[in-house]
Amino acid sequence: MTPRLVHGLMLLAALACGRASPSPTATTVVDDAGDSIPATTELLFAIGAGADVVGRSTWCDYPAEAARVPNLGDGINPNVEAILAARPDLVVLYNSAQHAAVSARLRGLGVPTLRINTDRLADVGRVGRLLGDLTGRVRSADSLAAAFDTALAAATVSRPEGRRPTVLLLVWEQPPMTIGRGSFLNELVERAGGANLFADVTASAGPVSIEAVAARDPDFIFTTTDGPSSFARRPEWQVVRAVRDRRFLRVTGSEFNRPGPRSPAAIRELAERLRTAAR
Repeated sequence: MTPRLVHGLMLLAALACGRASPSPTATTVVDDAGDSIPATTELLFAIGAGADVVGRSTWCDYPAEAARVPNLGDGINPNVEAILAARPDLVVLYNSAQHAAVSARLRGLGVPTLRINTDRLADVGRVGRLLGDLTGRVRSADSLAAAFDTALAAATVSRPEGRRPTVLLLVWEQPPMTIGRGSFLNELVERAGGANLFADVTASAGPVSIEAVAARDPDFIFTTTDGPSSFARRPEWQVVRAVRDRRFLRVTGSEFNRPGPRSPAAIRELAERLRTAAR
């Protein structure tokens, strides 16, 4: 009988569930929260474990086959009752403060949980190998990690001569929030040949004032909204030259929402957008 593994992982919050055969050589696994136990949805599919996935969150939109998996709700506040109804052997959660309580509740009900960090591009191969070990797909996971590293290196733009274009990574409008160097989005920009305007922010994200943005005078503003953003029409934002000149880098694909196998493609797209915009 195939054990059931529930995987719930959040970048912008994603909950996924799955069942899988554990590796016959697997021993105790210690997660990023320091807990021991006996993917993201996208990674599970990438290593060939998609058929074992029994649930997902609203944010689990790739690959297309994931849409056929039952949606168990929001990943920020996962539906514990729905998870329990799936009768999992293991729940995998993003290592966040919100999920600490969820993990404790599930463990108290006899359901093992695994909390992992998925904040950097380096986590793709690491988490992929961990999921491969847990699902008995070690060889596939190793191949995925190796292919990812190769694709990442190929997509990375060689350091351009002269000044790199600066990019404000605006991920929230009210109040303004930017991305710091602790996020994979910082890595995407740097690998695409740009420079994060607030790379000196050590956290993955943080608040920023419009005055600080204007003082640093970004070349471009990166947003994950489709179409004109409301902030660009606000009077207070007109002090920012990039806003007045409408120099926006708008992206909509979920590959810009979380690190994963599609990150090299995201880097190539962003690099092309920067090249085109700079002409």
